[in-house]
Amino acid sequence: MNYIFYFLIVFSIVIGAVNGKLQDVVNAVMSGAELSVKIAISLIGIMAFWLGIMRIAEKSGLVKWLSRILRPVTKVLFNDVPKHSPVIGDITMNISASALGLSNAATPFGIKAMERLQKYNKDKTSASDSMCLFLAMNTAGLQLVPTTVLAVLIGIGYKNPTEIIAPTIIVTLIAFSSAIIMSKIAQRIFPPQRMSVEKEACYDEAS
Repeated sequence: MNYIFYFLIVFSIVIGAVNGKLQDVVNAVMSGAELSVKIAISLIGIMAFWLGIMRIAEKSGLVKWLSRILRPVTKVLFNDVPKHSPVIGDITMNISASALGLSNAATPFGIKAMERLQKYNKDKTSASDSMCLFLAMNTAGLQLVPTTVLAVLIGIGYKNPTEIIAPTIIVTLIAFSSAIIMSKIAQRIFPPQRMSVEKEACYDEAS
């Protein structure tokens, strides 16, 4: 990525010099740098506000309520995981927190879910089907409240920042669904790796 940005900067300077508009390029760089600093400073208060709202949602039980709704769907998607395994709860909490913009809260649940999925993984040297599916879902990132984008739009003085919520939900829902579908198709194309369900492991998970 650094090479790409370096190429774009050098390319812009060269093109500007060739066309006799090097001063315009310099002015654009300076004004862009100034605007980025203003946005970064304005984001402090805005992000604090939105993170506070999301924390209230977490403390009030909204995240847990949403995870209970998603739990039956999660059980169907991760059908090779033991039915009463706590990993289902970790997965649903991760997805719910991410959807509400609580990335800080979602990360520990995601790490814990991967650790537990690895315990059920028969081949410890490669990811299981469920691990790949969870990674795809997590990367696609279903968003109900795009907190960061809203904060940026408010920071630059956009008149109606909330108008991005509906398109964001639609786009991320499509990406989220596509990730699940592609993962399930890949599981059928390539030999599936079934999880080893050991009584000792299940007992440790339950405890």
